[in-house]
Amino acid sequence: MVTGIATMSEPIEFPPGKMFGVRFSNAVTSVFLDTNEQIMETVQVNKDSEVSNPVKHRVLFMDSAHQKHMEIPISILGLEDLEELHLEKNHIEVIPKEICQFHNIKVLYLNNNNIVHISEELGELKNLQSLDLSSNPLNSNSLDVISKVHQLRELRLYDINLEDFPVELCKRLLHLQLLGLSNNKLKSLPPEVSNLIHLKEIYLQNNALKLFPTQICALKALEVVDLEKNKLSSLPVEIGSLPNLVKLFINFNKLSTIPKTLCQCKKLAVLDLSGNCLHKLPHGISELKRLKELGLSNNELKKLPTRICHLHSLCVLYLKNTGLSSLPFAFAKLESLKILDLSQNSFTSFPPEICGLAQLQVLSMDDNLMSMITPDVRSLKKLSYLGITGNRFTAFPEEILQLESLEKLYIGQDLGVRLSSLPDNIFMLKNLKELYIENNNLEFLPSTLNLLHNLEVLDCHNNNLKQLPDAICHLHGLQKLLLQNNQLPSLPDNLDMLDKLDLLLLDDNPMVDPPAAVCSLGRSAVWEYLREKRRKHALTTKIQALWRGVMVRKGLGPYAYLLQLGKKGKKPKKDKKGKSKGKKGDSKGKKK
Repeated sequence: MVTGIATMSEPIEFPPGKMFGVRFSNAVTSVFLDTNEQIMETVQVNKDSEVSNPVKHRVLFMDSAHQKHMEIPISILGLEDLEELHLEKNHIEVIPKEICQFHNIKVLYLNNNNIVHISEELGELKNLQSLDLSSNPLNSNSLDVISKVHQLRELRLYDINLEDFPVELCKRLLHLQLLGLSNNKLKSLPPEVSNLIHLKEIYLQNNALKLFPTQICALKALEVVDLEKNKLSSLPVEIGSLPNLVKLFINFNKLSTIPKTLCQCKKLAVLDLSGNCLHKLPHGISELKRLKELGLSNNELKKLPTRICHLHSLCVLYLKNTGLSSLPFAFAKLESLKILDLSQNSFTSFPPEICGLAQLQVLSMDDNLMSMITPDVRSLKKLSYLGITGNRFTAFPEEILQLESLEKLYIGQDLGVRLSSLPDNIFMLKNLKELYIENNNLEFLPSTLNLLHNLEVLDCHNNNLKQLPDAICHLHGLQKLLLQNNQLPSLPDNLDMLDKLDLLLLDDNPMVDPPAAVCSLGRSAVWEYLREKRRKHALTTKIQALWRGVMVRKGLGPYAYLLQLGKKGKKPKKDKKGKSKGKKGDSKGKKK
């Protein structure tokens, strides 16, 4: 049974505050299969049987990750035809000698365990092509065993405290195509790395490299180079000799310049230079005609060079915290642009050049100095995400109500001027799914909110809300409602009609109905309280209706009904002989 297939075509989510942290993952994208307990038991029962066990010849994939195994189960070792085995995130300490029984194994993942030593038998897995030993307390002296696996194509050794990469691996793993060495303590690579002529991907993120390892510039097959979070102060001119380079991550280093030879890498599609000390870009950057993603955030550009506007294939552009206050007029020529981050800059008004980007889908203008938005923003027909938190709007910018395709709106004002109200016509954003209006001064929400039929997330925390409109009970698609730190004393009686709501936060409100003690127990307790309250109210109403019916049948009017209620429960007066006294005017009260 297939449980999951990771693909790069899946939509990317941009959480608040971290919307542009997108990276191409180093994670494995294999097909995983559930561990079938029945198969495991069958293998265990028949492991010593002379009768041929068909299970052994049927299981090719096995996912036994995150199962708290202390060792590799013997039952798995009996699966002779196994080709892919996942044992990551367990507590395995030893690779047993029986590992050599996996004659057909091609993919083996043992990452995130407690393995210290690699057994010699691992070197007998002649068909092994992909091995992951990341996040283990490995003894680096035992890594040489891996050099015996000559057919290895992918080797992942992330986060194993590696200080020196074994030369023996460089000499013998000549078919290696992917080498993962991120999150280690490498200060350099051995010159013998140049032997890995088939290497296509090398990941060296978060190491201690001060100099760019120029020996990798001799690897003509390289397509991905990741050197994020090192201590590089420059790039060598030899980097231009990588004709097949497609992705280069060189962000969060100490680069002050970029060699113009980088522009000779004509196949470059992803270039991340964020978090450096760049003041300018090489003039030839416009020659990178295939460039689709460009990261320049957290540099000191202050002015965007016009030559970037000639990158007509550019789909993603990150310009967060670059000191910009305006865009070049030719910016509208980036006709393929879909994602644009201009947050944490100095824009005082919405850049009109953006309005010409017909394909734009995601725009972050958070933490700028804007006080208004141009009406021309309506031309962004495909915009589905808009972030304008932390600006200087004195009132809700109603120009954005023309963005009918908008699905996510962030207008929390933690750093900007706080808003006191939302417009009644907010329902014009008919496709809105997520609305974040936290950190404002809202006292009430518009009753028209119920017309946002697609709303799934409503974040109103840290406002001054005193009451919720009953209309909120009709947002039947709502899944998350964040109301903490407001002035709410009560909730609408029918709030539990929101049957899809799975998150309700009410902390730091003066709650009375339901009581704060009930609210602290979570959504289920609140729902139970509201239902019980309605049940009691319905019962009281029914009793009163029945009593009124009795009075009507007796021919008593409303005043008599009230009088009867007042007399209800009083006993009739009696005389000295114990007989009830008659009313004035009846036969018993007349004198003889």
